[in-house]
Amino acid sequence: MDARYVFAVRFRLDPEYGVRVDPEVFETRMERAAADPGEPGWLFFRDNLWRGEVGDRDHFRGLAADALGVDVDSVAYRALETDREYYDALKAEIGANLDLFKADSTPEVLNKYLGSSVEVED
Repeated sequence: MDARYVFAVRFRLDPEYGVRVDPEVFETRMERAAADPGEPGWLFFRDNLWRGEVGDRDHFRGLAADALGVDVDSVAYRALETDREYYDALKAEIGANLDLFKADSTPEVLNKYLGSSVEVED
């Protein structure tokens, strides 16, 4: 199974010692491996995303800054990129744990947290 969360990250370099950079601001793609459904960390999407957007922008900017070692101006969720096997396993795990999401169905959970930002590779 293969899956990753993809984000657009805008960061700024703030060099020291009289050094200048041009440009000072960069945007790049950041990927975070998705934990297998049911394994520790599999609820990352529930805890960090809402309707296909980063839920708490300030908190997530801090997480990205720590991971990248640079000052992060902004982070935007782009997609969960996954293969069919992972996506089917994710839907099954969600369906078996609807109480964790306060939802009545798997499609409701997927829409509530990931919006329409899921890309399944066959």
